Amino acid sequence: MHNASINRHEYARAAHGFYPSLFDAKAWVSAFKQAGAKYICFTTRHHDGFSMFATKQSGYNIVDGTPFRRDVLRELTDECRRQGLAVHFYYSHLDWMREDYPQGRTGNRSGRDRSKANWQFYYSFMNAQLTELVKNYDPDAIWFDGVWDHDSDPTPFDWHLEEQYALLHRLKPSLLIGNNHHLTPYQGEDMQFFERDLPGENHAGLSGQAISALPLETCQTMNGSWGYNVKDQNYKSVDELVHLLVGAAGKGANLLLNIGPMPDGELPSQSLERLRGMGEWLSRYGETVYGTAAGDVPTRPWGVTTRKGDRLFVHILSHADICLFLPMKAKVRKAIDYDTQKPLRFSQTDDGVLIHLGQVPRGVDHIVELHTK
Repeated sequence: MHNASINRHEYARAAHGFYPSLFDAKAWVSAFKQAGAKYICFTTRHHDGFSMFATKQSGYNIVDGTPFRRDVLRELTDECRRQGLAVHFYYSHLDWMREDYPQGRTGNRSGRDRSKANWQFYYSFMNAQLTELVKNYDPDAIWFDGVWDHDSDPTPFDWHLEEQYALLHRLKPSLLIGNNHHLTPYQGEDMQFFERDLPGENHAGLSGQAISALPLETCQTMNGSWGYNVKDQNYKSVDELVHLLVGAAGKGANLLLNIGPMPDGELPSQSLERLRGMGEWLSRYGETVYGTAAGDVPTRPWGVTTRKGDRLFVHILSHADICLFLPMKAKVRKAIDYDTQKPLRFSQTDDGVLIHLGQVPRGVDHIVELHTK
């Protein structure tokens, strides 16, 4: 809508032909679970203002505004509960469709009348929808996006986030709240997000903020697009995605890997292929990333480390030598090649430990397990 400068009335007409007939919540969730995912994050309302759930606040939704007339959020949430996956809801703070939303720096060619902006009315609308989402679907987290739409305002825009967060926490005290605003976390936020970059990196120009003490998450695309784009076939390989996952774990972060479903409701075959590949890797090496913290050695050109209790997992992603030096203070009791479970020779000084790998590391991720004192 924004990129193609489509008028909002013309864009809204597309809802009348929206019929994702092949949507199958069980197939989706089964694919995610097989891939090793522990939670999903579903887009309940994006910047175009269309609600992908049953809402009484607007007829512009998948149940009342399309011939499909099914609540896909209900089906997906129920299936996640059946299969044991946690559920997060993406919700956009900005809206390119509604005229009561005070226009920011995006979506300004949609034909809205700026004079009709009414922040209090729009804020009430959002809070009413968010109340519906929490009360009716019981999510584990809310994933906000869009605050950056007003980052160029001459006078700083007040989103009233603390009041909104307080409302959500009253509705469900255990609800996790995060916001993809690319800034230091605000009061009331329970997670910190990094878009298209791992924490501490800023290759995409969106994640220059300092790393907080909150739980961390990196969101990244499988190809180059957030939504489905039939022309974008530049998918990352399974090896690249495993490196991304391991890289996130090495920084103490979760990975939120995006999939843009096709218009018919199915997941792209390219995405499913990569999910299967990641699932196969995690079925064998999952314990080296699940439930771990960032390891003793920060990210290096050769790879990362993750820690679980007294076990330090050394993920060697690219290394052309038969030895590897780790600058670390913890004392090592034992070094093991994770694949073969064979012991490895090592020597330790006050500066760190030198591991004798026995061969130049091969494969997507050569893992060494260290037992420390």
